[in-house]
Amino acid sequence: MKINKFIPFAFIYFFLNSVGLPFGLTYMAVFSPLLYWWTIKQRGKEIVFPFLLILMPFVALHLFFGVDKNAYIISFLNFVAIYIFCQAFYTFLKVCKDPENIFRKLLIVNFILCLIAIPFYFTPYYDIFWIQQFFTAGVDNFRRLRLFTYEASYYATLLMPIFAFYLFQIIFKKNVIPVKILLPMLFLPYILSFSLGVISASIFAGLITYLFYLKSLTRKKRLLRILSVAGIAGVSILAFAMIFFPENSLFIRFNNIFSGNDNSGKGRTFEAFYLAGKIIEQKSAIWGIGIGQVKIIGVKIIRDYYNYPPEYAITLPNACAETLAMFGWIGLSIRLLTEIILFFYTRVWTNYYRLLLFFFIFIYQFTGSFITNLAEYVIWILAFTNAFPQFNARPSEKIIKKQYSTE
Repeated sequence: MKINKFIPFAFIYFFLNSVGLPFGLTYMAVFSPLLYWWTIKQRGKEIVFPFLLILMPFVALHLFFGVDKNAYIISFLNFVAIYIFCQAFYTFLKVCKDPENIFRKLLIVNFILCLIAIPFYFTPYYDIFWIQQFFTAGVDNFRRLRLFTYEASYYATLLMPIFAFYLFQIIFKKNVIPVKILLPMLFLPYILSFSLGVISASIFAGLITYLFYLKSLTRKKRLLRILSVAGIAGVSILAFAMIFFPENSLFIRFNNIFSGNDNSGKGRTFEAFYLAGKIIEQKSAIWGIGIGQVKIIGVKIIRDYYNYPPEYAITLPNACAETLAMFGWIGLSIRLLTEIILFFYTRVWTNYYRLLLFFFIFIYQFTGSFITNLAEYVIWILAFTNAFPQFNARPSEKIIKKQYSTE
C-alpha cells in the first residue's frame, strides 16, 4: 500500500507539533531545513532572501534602539523557520493532488481522540488531553479539551480549516461521510474545547459570508435546514440550561462579558492593545521594540498591570497587539495592508471556503492568537490560495452541477 508522503508531516503538525518541546518551539520549526530544501527543490527558486530583505530595516532599527541580543537572535531564527514552513505549506497546496484525503484522515483521528479524551476528563489523568485553567471571574479550574496542543484555543484554531471544509461539503451535498456522522465529528471538538473566541469569530465569519452571498446561499435548502436545526437545538439547550443549570460556566462568562468583568476577554482584546502601546513607548512607537523583546521589556508593564506573580508567563495574547509591540505602527500597518491587498489580488471572494476563512482569521487576529501561530498562518495561506476550487462561488454552480450530476 502506497502511503501519502505528506501524511506524517500533517499528523505531526496537527497532533504533535509541540509535544515534548520547550514552550514556543515546534517540530515544524525544527524541520525547517528539510522543508527549505524540499520547497527549493519543488519550486526551483530562493524563498528566504525576500523575507530577510523586508525584515532588514526593522532589524537595523531594533539593534540601534537596543535589544537583548540572545532573545532577539533566537526569536529571529524562529521567525525565519516559521516563514519557511509557510512557504512549504503553500508549495504543498500546489503539488498535492488530493489534500482532501489528508483532511479526512485528520478529521477521523481527531474525532477518535476526542472520544478517548472524554472519560479521561473524570480521572486524575485528565491533563493528557485537557487543560485546567482560569475561565472567567467566578469560574476557576475549568477544564477544556486541547488534545496534545498547549492550549484549547490553539486547538480550536487548528480545527477551523477542516471544520469549514466539511461544513461546505455538507452545504453543497458533496459529503461522502453521512451527515448524521459528520456533524458530531465537526461540532464535538469545538464544544469540548469551549473556545468562545474561536467559536464567536467563526459565527461572525459565517454570518458575513452568508450576507456576502445571500441569494446563492439562501437557495441552498440544506443550509437552511442546518440553520433551522441548529437554531432550534441552540434555543432548546439554552432554555434547558437556564431552567436547570442557571449558574453554569457559560452563563457566568456571558454575564461577566456584559458587565465588563471578564478579564480573559478584556485581556485578549483592548487591554492587549493598551499594554502594547505602553510597551512601545519604551523604545519606538513607529518601529516597535523588536522580536522576542516583549518578555524582557514588557514583563514589568504587564506584570504590574495584572499583579501577576513572578513565576507567571508573560504574553500579549493578541496577534495584532503583539505585532504592534514587536514592529510598531509600521509593522502593524504592513500586516493589515498586506492582508487587504492579498484579499483583492487573489480574489478571495470568488470562493466560499476562502472567504469564510479570511473573515474568520481577520476577525480572530484582533481577539486572540499570537504572532508565531502556525495555525493562523495556515488559515491565511488557505484563504489566499485556491486549493479547493469545488467551492468556487463563480462559476461554482455550473461546476458543481457538471461534476456531480450523476450523484
